[in-house]
Amino acid sequence: MDRAEFFERGASIADRLTTTQAQPPWWLVVAAAVAALVLVGYTPIWRLTRNIVTIAHEGGHALVALLTGRKLNSIRLHSDTSGLTVSSGKPYGLGMILTTMAGYPAPPLLGLGFAALLGASRITLMLWTAIVLLAALMIKIRNVYGGITVLGLGAVVFVVSWFGTDTLQAGFAYLGAWFLLFAGARPVLELQRGRSRQQRARYHEVDSDADQLARLTRLPGLLWVFVFGAIAVGSLLVGAWLLVAAIAEICLPGAPSGSCFAAR
Repeated sequence: MDRAEFFERGASIADRLTTTQAQPPWWLVVAAAVAALVLVGYTPIWRLTRNIVTIAHEGGHALVALLTGRKLNSIRLHSDTSGLTVSSGKPYGLGMILTTMAGYPAPPLLGLGFAALLGASRITLMLWTAIVLLAALMIKIRNVYGGITVLGLGAVVFVVSWFGTDTLQAGFAYLGAWFLLFAGARPVLELQRGRSRQQRARYHEVDSDADQLARLTRLPGLLWVFVFGAIAVGSLLVGAWLLVAAIAEICLPGAPSGSCFAAR
């Protein structure tokens, strides 16, 4: 790609960020949903794709830490799909509660946001929003595996958005949104199974997000698991409606004139 072609492609991306794109055919939306369900439901694949959920989870902790005035020190992602976000500030109070709470809701809420952009025909904007979020996260990554994971995912999204055809971009964008929506609930189920195992083994102190919130708020850890689950299920229901409204020929509120889907 020479310089002229590079700038031409950049101008095209900039133009597409501020305009809507043609909606994809119904079969592509359905195929993306089925593929995402496999990525979440098939355990051997989930062991790999769960890294994406961890990125969003730790990103949720990091964003809320900054929004509540805490100092964000570092983010680490590990090969076992666990992660750790370290922030400085009071070890109690609303800021600490919100920061601790933000991890599990982050993936489904991000998926819901992506679904809203796709429902409004903003495919390119959705892809570049993902790139910007990954670039922001990269600033605070403090281990090699985490850096490779975030950089690799960002590179894939960039390549698709820069070089991919309209069909490829749409399919990839819908796959990402569906994946985050479907993936919101499984970590919550895994969280509760882990808590139950630790409690049966009589661990002195269970250290999950739910149990940290229980110590901070004096509310039962199981209640926080239910809160996480409710957010995941609610996001899935609303996000799925946004993504399939086109297939049912439903016009989304606030969508540009003539942008309603027509099944084809």
